[in-house]
Amino acid sequence: MEEKILKLTAKDLAELVALERLCFATPWTEKQFRLCLAQDHLYVLGLKSGGRLLAYISFFLVGEEMEILNLAVHPKKRRQGLGTKLLCTALNFFRRKNGKKVFLEVRPSNVAALNLYKRAGFIQAGLRKNYYPDNGEDALVMVLKITNRSI
Repeated sequence: MEEKILKLTAKDLAELVALERLCFATPWTEKQFRLCLAQDHLYVLGLKSGGRLLAYISFFLVGEEMEILNLAVHPKKRRQGLGTKLLCTALNFFRRKNGKKVFLEVRPSNVAALNLYKRAGFIQAGLRKNYYPDNGEDALVMVLKITNRSI
């Protein structure tokens, strides 16, 4: 089936919340997503196949900076390059808007995500102690300086 990446809207809310619950220990609520989707500077891109949401990435764009909030792939669809496709799409979108720096936080225990971000060129820039509320795990702060090359 053909995969499509598109900007998600309020009509995708139920599917977005369901995927979020499958992927995260402390998922965002429907209300949080509804508020975010109403903001002009927040984007949620979804990867769909056969009309089903398989993955999404959410990020803020503020001036020359981007902050990636979440990147989620359905557990049964992991390790198939969907996260890479979404990350590359978001980074190239930001590059076309003349963005300069991208930030994100990631769990040190999330080896798959760390490997994805490192392959994309992110480097560790800091540490947030006791960042995650479910278990008190620290967060690695990672940064990517945007160049003219596509990811």
